Amino acid sequence: MTQLGSPERDLKRFVLPEIGALHETGDPWEPYRLIDPEGSRVEPVALYFKDVQAGGSPATTIRSYGMDLLRWWRFLWALGLEWDKVQREDARDFCLWMQYADKPKRDHWRHRGTVPAPVPSTPRAPGPKKLPPGTPNPVTGKPSIGTKYSPNTRAHSETVLRGFYDFHLESNSGSLIVNPFPLARSRRASRAHAHHNPMDGFLPEGSGRYRPKIPARVPRRIPDEKYAEIFAGLEWDRDRALLASWAATGSRAEELLTSRQRDVLAGEQVIGVIRKGTEDYQQLPASPDAFIWLRLYQEEFWRKGSPRGRNEPLWCTLRRPWRPLSYHAARAMFMRAQQLLGSNWTLHDLRHTAAYRMANDPEMSILYVQQILAHRYLSTTQRYLIPSLDEVIEQGRAHLARQERKRLHPQPPQPAPGYNPDSLNNLFGGPL
Repeated sequence: MTQLGSPERDLKRFVLPEIGALHETGDPWEPYRLIDPEGSRVEPVALYFKDVQAGGSPATTIRSYGMDLLRWWRFLWALGLEWDKVQREDARDFCLWMQYADKPKRDHWRHRGTVPAPVPSTPRAPGPKKLPPGTPNPVTGKPSIGTKYSPNTRAHSETVLRGFYDFHLESNSGSLIVNPFPLARSRRASRAHAHHNPMDGFLPEGSGRYRPKIPARVPRRIPDEKYAEIFAGLEWDRDRALLASWAATGSRAEELLTSRQRDVLAGEQVIGVIRKGTEDYQQLPASPDAFIWLRLYQEEFWRKGSPRGRNEPLWCTLRRPWRPLSYHAARAMFMRAQQLLGSNWTLHDLRHTAAYRMANDPEMSILYVQQILAHRYLSTTQRYLIPSLDEVIEQGRAHLARQERKRLHPQPPQPAPGYNPDSLNNLFGGPL
């Protein structure tokens, strides 16, 4: 085994083994559990999960933290390191490995542990050409998922691991002396945004020493003509009702999918959702078009025997057995609808689309948009006042077209001051 801090650790050839797992227990008291290769629970992680959950974090946050901790624990297991005896060189190597290493390729969950199916003798019909990973989409301009860990993933991992070791340092757990994921050298003894004035904005301030810089991303909306093409390609009234509701309410995908049939008030044109994070119940206005498609979907599925009742899920699967529609199923539906167009918009882009429409309505205050989108800070909502990328490209094209028209059809020179234009027209037989 390579010694701690040794420069001989070959990160270039290091492969992260798929050992251990993060299990979903179904128990609200312990929604997720990190399991080691022997099948035992990792107790330091379990204690940290309990502390995070006590702070009001939902199960989705526990899962997000658990995936980062599982990756770190696999790194420790592969190198034979103890979690409470690691040094900063080990944390540095881990962050360096995440920066340059390829993400591990995993089989689809349906095919894990099974024998690969034989290749069919008859070739399939050619489908749309798949772009290489990380290549920008020609329709949306959004790059596809690359082979490397994104800066957001690496920043989230560094924050989670630094918080994990801060918790155990405060609890005096194990043999910890220092946090292996240190703060930036510029502020070793202070926290981020210390003594911040709530009336001022947050300045870009470094936090972790190994935390990468995250590029500022402009929200991408779906242009109206492209949205109409995607909507026309949908097959079921349920999917049309979903897209119309997402594009009208501005809710997150998970928020709308958890609504019940009692949450729809067509007479008041509102749909109730449970907000992410705060878990508050909020009614959101929706368009008449969304309620028309919703009613058509409900009548069709009720005739087929779909559950009907105030407490039943609002969105369900297309076939028996009737189950609540999950986020992954809705995402797959939206991706299938874009195959003909060749785009790669996400469900969250529908929220961006609704936000752009509301924020650029001159008769709607930005404060109302903030309440509908449930943004904590007004500065988050003001991002939608910035022109979107497709609007910038459209205005740039219009500018170039005007310049070309001026070049092809130049304006005649204006007469010098003091001359009467009518007299010059009579003298030269027409306008100059």
